[in-house]
Amino acid sequence: QLVESGGGLVQPGGSLRLSCAREGLPLDSYAVGWFRQAPGKEREGVSCVTSSGEAALYAESVKGRLAISRDDARKTVYLQMNVLKPEDTALYFCAAVYSRSSVCLLSDLAYTYWGRGTQVTVSA
Repeated sequence: QLVESGGGLVQPGGSLRLSCAREGLPLDSYAVGWFRQAPGKEREGVSCVTSSGEAALYAESVKGRLAISRDDARKTVYLQMNVLKPEDTALYFCAAVYSRSSVCLLSDLAYTYWGRGTQVTVSA
C-alpha cells in the first residue's frame, strides 16, 4: 500500500527528494517514518512525522541535512535529503501506522505498513 520513489545515484554533496505515497487510501491519520538499510547493516530509523505534521524526529546522523514533510491532499510524505554523504547509501523504506499521537517513533516495531524501498546511492 506504500510506494517509495525518488531514489537514484547522486554525487557526494548532492540532493534527492524521496516520496512515499499511499495508493488509493488516505494518509492523514497515519504517522509516517523513513528507514534505511545498507548492505550488511541493520535497518535504522532516519526520520518520522506525526499524523498532524506538527512534530518530526530525526536520527542524529542526518540532523540538519534531511527534512520530512507531508502533503495529505496528495497522500504523500516527502524526505528531502541534502548534503548527501557516501554513508547515506542504502535502501530507503517508508512505513506508516495509524496514530493520532503527538509524537512519532524511529523504531521499526512501531509501524504497520511498509513499502518495498527505493535505492539511494551516493558516490563520485
